[in-house]
Amino acid sequence: MPLYRDEAIVLRAQKLGEADRIVTLLTRSHGRVRGVARGVRKTTSRIGARLEPFSHVDVQLYEGRSLDTVTQVESIASHGASLSSDYPRWTAGTAMLETAERMTPEEREPSVPQFALLVSGLRSLVSGEHDPGLILDAYLLRSLAIAGWSPSFEDCARCGALGPHRAFSIQTGGVVCGNCRPPGSAAPSPATIALLGALLSGDWPVADDSEPRDRRDASGLVAAFLQWHLERGLRSLPFVDRSSG
Repeated sequence: MPLYRDEAIVLRAQKLGEADRIVTLLTRSHGRVRGVARGVRKTTSRIGARLEPFSHVDVQLYEGRSLDTVTQVESIASHGASLSSDYPRWTAGTAMLETAERMTPEEREPSVPQFALLVSGLRSLVSGEHDPGLILDAYLLRSLAIAGWSPSFEDCARCGALGPHRAFSIQTGGVVCGNCRPPGSAAPSPATIALLGALLSGDWPVADDSEPRDRRDASGLVAAFLQWHLERGLRSLPFVDRSSG
């Protein structure tokens, strides 16, 4: 069996048998992989704590037919300990891990941009520089953009007419002009649309100065846009605590 080593974020861990775990990893070079970690639930295991969700690790695996086998793990950063002490950041991070798994549907299909985005997003959550709800929404928008579903927040998503425009259509792909506006389009405030654009582009001064109402409206649109493209919502998203915003 071929042996390989990669940098990874632990997305999920499941119990297997009496002492093992199946871990889902998003790796830098090999995409999303699943591996069996033998004996890591034993109290004598030296690597069990390194394979918890949110862990940023350097991992070595043997490639198997359906599941790989974890042989070595070195910790790069253990974000779980920091995030677990702050519920809003923990719930935001949990939604990010689920999004990363959903945005990499094919196993062993490399997605370096998705990996780099997740690493950056988790570091931002741990640093506490911005509201966790804003970090999460920025992450979701950028993850969608990497997947090829970048929304338009300036020019018309259908005909390209120069903006700004007031109507927002999930199915059309963002803001739309009056001629292209389909029935049922939302009409968010200009401040909400400006916030969405700032989150997608990384304009944090604008995002940090946004009002709570605009943050709530923006979050609703991001969740609806995400659900439209994934065809079902994230299980973790309804539990995200946005009280700090």
